Amino acid sequence: MSQPAVPAIRSSRRPRRLAGARAVRLILLLAASAAALAQPFDPLQIRGWAAACTSCHASQGQAAPAMPSLAGASREAMLEALLDFRSGRRPATVMQQLVRGYDEEQLRAIASYFSRLDQP
Repeated sequence: MSQPAVPAIRSSRRPRRLAGARAVRLILLLAASAAALAQPFDPLQIRGWAAACTSCHASQGQAAPAMPSLAGASREAMLEALLDFRSGRRPATVMQQLVRGYDEEQLRAIASYFSRLDQP
């Protein structure tokens, strides 16, 4: 005799439940990984990145008259300028080389750092 159809249906549901549980675990793992990546940078790390700017823009972003001051500047405008330097849309000699060492999130953090400093 042939086997009844009911056991075949029951056995096919079980792998679906396991696959569903695996999918949920994978989604939770990916969400946790994304949350870990989205953590803000360490303030000392940002300050270290900003230190590369100090040879031209002074230690607190308050540059001599020949250079633009970064302290208190608009974060959005500064980020836009940094991204323009990196892409080559804004010509420069030194800035294009410096900003290539940072990704967009790092540049955003540097712009935020200088925007929070007191204006000269």
